[in-house]
Parts: sequence; C-alpha cells; structure tokens
Amino acid sequence: MSKDNTAPASRTTIDLITAAWKTQSVHAAATLGLPDLIEAGHTGAPDLARAAGADEDAVQRLLRLLVRLGVFEEDADGGYRNTAVGDLLRDRPGSLRDVCLLYGEEFYQAWGHASETFRTGKPGFEAAYGQSLVSYLRADADAAQRFHRAMQAQADNFAFDAVAKEIDFSADRHIVDIAGGSGQLLATVLGAVPGARGTLIDLEHTLPIAGAHLERTVGADRVELIAGNMFTTPFPKDADTYLLSRVLGDWPDDDCVRLLSNVREAMAEHSRLLVIEMVVQEGHSGLLAPLWDLHMLVVNGGHQRTLGAYHELAARSGLSIARLVQLPMEAAALELTPAG
Repeated sequence: MSKDNTAPASRTTIDLITAAWKTQSVHAAATLGLPDLIEAGHTGAPDLARAAGADEDAVQRLLRLLVRLGVFEEDADGGYRNTAVGDLLRDRPGSLRDVCLLYGEEFYQAWGHASETFRTGKPGFEAAYGQSLVSYLRADADAAQRFHRAMQAQADNFAFDAVAKEIDFSADRHIVDIAGGSGQLLATVLGAVPGARGTLIDLEHTLPIAGAHLERTVGADRVELIAGNMFTTPFPKDADTYLLSRVLGDWPDDDCVRLLSNVREAMAEHSRLLVIEMVVQEGHSGLLAPLWDLHMLVVNGGHQRTLGAYHELAARSGLSIARLVQLPMEAAALELTPAG
C-alpha cells in the first residue's frame, strides 16, 4: 500500500522539479527556428540541424523530446512536421513565438532569482538585470518591441477577441484605452463598433507601436494617441467606455485607488470602466491566475487579486462593480460604474 501511494507522488514531484527543462527545450526550438524550418521543408533531423546551424546529435535528441511534448510529429519515414503547438511557435503573425522567447529568456532569468523575491518581496527581474522591467524596456528598443509583440500575441490567443464578443459596445461613440500598449485591445473593440472613435493613452515610447497597429487595423483617422503618465495625465471627459487591461495587477492598492479615482473623475454618469485582469478564485479552483500572480511578483512586483479585493478598490475609488464577464484563460472583465 505504501509503495502504491508513494510512486504517484514521486512522479509528480519529479515532474514539478524538471518542468523548467520543458520550457527551455521549447525555447531552444523557437530560438533555432525549427518550426519555421520544418514548414519550409527541412523535415529530416540532419537537414534541420544543417539549416539551423546546430549540432546534429543535439538536434536529434531535442526533436525526440519535442515529439513527446506534442510540439512536433514524426512521419513514418523519420521526418518531422509541426503540430498545432509547433505552428504557434513559428515566426508568423498571430503566433506565440515572441511569448516563448520572452518567457524563455528575460522572464526565465528573473525566475532564477525567485527565492530572493520570496525572501525580500523584491522582483527577481531587478536582481537578474539590475533594473526594473520598465527601465529595461525603455533602454532597449529591440526588447521593447519583442515585449509588446509578446503581449499582443497573448491577447490574440487568449482574451481580447472575447471582449468584443462578450461585451456590447454598440452604443459607444468614444472609447478610451488607458495604458493601451500595442493598441490591440482598442483595435479589437473599434473593429466591432465602426461608428466609434478611440483614444489611447500610454508612455511616449510605446505610441509608435500602437499607432502602427491601429493605422493598419482600424485607420489612424479613428484614433487619437496621447503620450502621458496614467497617474498624472488628465483623461478625456465623458467617454462611454474606459479600458484598463492588465494594468492594475502591476501596482499596489494605493496606486490603484489613485488611478481608479482619476478615471472616476473623468467619467460621466453613463460611463463605464472595464477592468480586464485575471481574477484569483476563492478556494482551490483555477491554476493560471495564482501562477500569473507569482509571475507578476517575480517580474515587476505586481499581483493578481480576488474579486473581493477588486470590490474594495472600487469602493475606495467612488466606483462599484456592476458585473463580471468571464473570459478565456481565467481572465475576466469587471464592469465598473460610478457608485450611487
């Protein structure tokens, strides 16, 4: 009886201990460009190794694992082809390759200092790179581009499309996206409401990325870009909908209240604020939100919150949560309206 009970626990423990090996194996495949090389017709291991400029034996052994992980499939003649997972690692629009590169490099290095984070409460990213994530991205244009592509790819594959499907924007004429990043969410919403115009507010170095995406998707004539700090820049008054997507998780409670209070000051009585975040469920349900909670702590000192915590933030800011809309991947849209 003891042996039967111990074996599953041992396997679970080993799987947890070695989970990072899978991450780095997938990261290596993306870095070497194996999914793209397979798509281009380099299907045999020797050919793949030559095309990637890599060691043939090492590539063969990597492919063997990636078949077991569901990234590739092996043909009867010994060649390889992409699965749906492998296809998402190709260098193409809408893939998760940039997410893989970011999480396998900068974020992986940050997690290497996780024990320091849990001892001190300070982000592991700062221990790894000697500066905050924001400073790092501001100083490295290539890293900033890759970061924003990764965030856009996550949005494409997870929740943003669902926002426009699950929430009615048809009556909106003005939508304001605060800290709108790459412009992906605003473009998605405006795409569903042809008669609306949008305003995107973010730091100056992010605006060229957002501007290019919005011009390509909905047209520059429908969007105003404002460079500014979300804590100090006045927000446009009386918009129909204000968007705050994956922002509050980066900040402590008092800063969130300051930001939410600024939004409340700009809102009309008919206005609403949509807060899009992962919401940590009570009890033991849901795994992604607690994982993301720790990831944010390690990367930038942020955290994900429970619904109760969001109710408290809203109440302190003169707002109330009218409803919660479930989105894919444990994300949710909280609709906040002026209290009273």
